[in-house]
Amino acid sequence: MIAIPTSLDDAIGQARAATRAAITAGIPRMTIEFLYPELKGMPVAEQFYPVLQELGLAFKLYFPDAGAAALARRDWGNPDFVVRGLGELKGQMEPDDQAYLFVEPSAVEVTQVEDMCNQAGDKFIIMLNPKLEDVATIGIGYAGRQLRERFLSTLEPVYYLRPMAGAVLFRCFPSDWQVWQETREETYILVAELPQKPSGEALDRILLGGEPVVSSAEAGPAPVPRGRRGGFLAELQSFIRALTQ
Repeated sequence: MIAIPTSLDDAIGQARAATRAAITAGIPRMTIEFLYPELKGMPVAEQFYPVLQELGLAFKLYFPDAGAAALARRDWGNPDFVVRGLGELKGQMEPDDQAYLFVEPSAVEVTQVEDMCNQAGDKFIIMLNPKLEDVATIGIGYAGRQLRERFLSTLEPVYYLRPMAGAVLFRCFPSDWQVWQETREETYILVAELPQKPSGEALDRILLGGEPVVSSAEAGPAPVPRGRRGGFLAELQSFIRALTQ
């Protein structure tokens, strides 16, 4: 059983392992999500992209705009792979490419990202902290529904970490979706394991005890780092503050 991480470094390490497993399994389109509003994509991407180098893949990395891409190239010491903004001519897809990493693509760019994914064909697509499903931008009517069915539904969540008040929704491929709940001792126990991502209502029922839980043999506490209080959420927040300063 894969337990929830105790730091952001652990989470990124898990995300890299999940990506490696998904690529090995032949999953063509995937998402990696750390659901913290204050978390910046660039420092996370810097720790994440080496998994593609370790796999020996020829890849390109895309930011939503040219400015962010230029900043990343400078801060990363002009890496030997392409780092571009969406739409830059120098970042166009090429036949020898094997994978593409999109960092924080938003709903504003969703049409462009969809077109690029279609152009990529069967090459690997990885979305790091995507924000493609913004209801205010894509709508909730027919057009939004079509977009979800046509494109967003093709993206497999291979890593998903969503801390909530007193709970964590978690998925690390190839494991199922997990719901972890905080205890009075500031540890986290696994209370549900599901093949599909639970809806908001289903999640509420699980946390209120209205859904079947995993067997006691499968459940167990997640360790809290010694010398710290506040458990998993406080630990992750301290890492995020360090990354965003």
